[in-house]
Amino acid sequence: MHPNALLDLATELLRQVLKFDAPADTVVSGFFLQHRQLGPRERHTLAETAYHVLRQRLLLQHFAQSGAGALERRLAILGWQGDERFLQGALGPKEQQWLAQVRLVDVATLPEKLRHNLPDWLVAPLKQFLPEAEFWPLVDSLARPAPLDLRVNLLRLKREAAVEELARAGIAAQPTPYSPWGLRVDGKPALNKLDIFTRGDIEVQDEGSQLLALLMGVKRGEMVADFCAGAGGKTLALGAAMRNTGRLYAFDVSGHRLDKLKPRLARSGLSNVYPVQIAHERDERIKRLAGKIDRVLVDAPCSGLGTLRRNPDLKWRQSPQAVAELRDKQQAILASAARLVKPGGRLIYATCSLLEDENERIAEAFAESHRDFAPLPAAAVLEQAKVADAQQLVTGPYLRLWPHRHATDGFFAAVWERR
Repeated sequence: MHPNALLDLATELLRQVLKFDAPADTVVSGFFLQHRQLGPRERHTLAETAYHVLRQRLLLQHFAQSGAGALERRLAILGWQGDERFLQGALGPKEQQWLAQVRLVDVATLPEKLRHNLPDWLVAPLKQFLPEAEFWPLVDSLARPAPLDLRVNLLRLKREAAVEELARAGIAAQPTPYSPWGLRVDGKPALNKLDIFTRGDIEVQDEGSQLLALLMGVKRGEMVADFCAGAGGKTLALGAAMRNTGRLYAFDVSGHRLDKLKPRLARSGLSNVYPVQIAHERDERIKRLAGKIDRVLVDAPCSGLGTLRRNPDLKWRQSPQAVAELRDKQQAILASAARLVKPGGRLIYATCSLLEDENERIAEAFAESHRDFAPLPAAAVLEQAKVADAQQLVTGPYLRLWPHRHATDGFFAAVWERR
């Protein structure tokens, strides 16, 4: 493709993404469906350019003010993630001169807001929660793409054998530092055509998400509920940990999300998973299971701010008002899910948020109003699950994962046992 044409496409993609009326990954996928002629390298350049602009939006908009032409074109030039010579071939002399001048600017001399590229409403609580020395390492980690983590289906394959098979396919994989199920892969190789993927021996799943499943401590023959199952990543991990025994309910209010579970479930070979679409957290099908479930996982709807490495548009699409509304929903869902747990059973509340308001505050409010649930220290539970260096993964009694500390998405989890 001619350089001018690819830069024009990058400009148009950014124009659509920056409307913020849909998730960026949905917009990018739809754009590629409209432009099926694009090859893998062109798709990579376009997608990575869009995501880089989202990560560095405030800084790049600041630089773009000094240029000429359409704002989205200037942003595409500044955020370009493809071949540099290719980009230069699409620029006129004035654009080349402008870009060269921008690149001479020392970013370290710019105001803090332009360097952290976060909205003010998010900066304040993060600075309040984190030690002062950790804020900028967190910012740096959020500005980089996330690594690709895999979960090995230990029902079918040992982790060492998975590493060897991936190596034969030219893909280097290393065991994840904490999860005994995980592998970390360099780059973004196409996995969906590999035999090891199509036969269900590996699944894409962030190491932090794997650790949530490990907190459940599921056993053979138990009754288990994944209360907000979504597309089922943790459901599949739980089913394998149960050794395909017992009964595992995958509840969700979205039939569309549960539909995404079906092909993954078919690949996994699990027969102990029962997907159930519910109307709401007080659905009659939920009530019938009250006091009967051994383990309940509530991976609650949340702001998703722990996934900013993958979804940088969230920091611009979320708001304090949206988080406040989510808190009400989180409290209601957790209270309803707790009714399922039988005496001696385990309940876990989890989010992929960085905010205390969605994490510790929800857990503390629940503990205060549910004295029949005894808190369990997450470190001890993880050690029982043979998770390495479990003490490094917790803050107080809670699991607290951070991109800059653990190279995972940001996750929180609280654990209780019903008395």
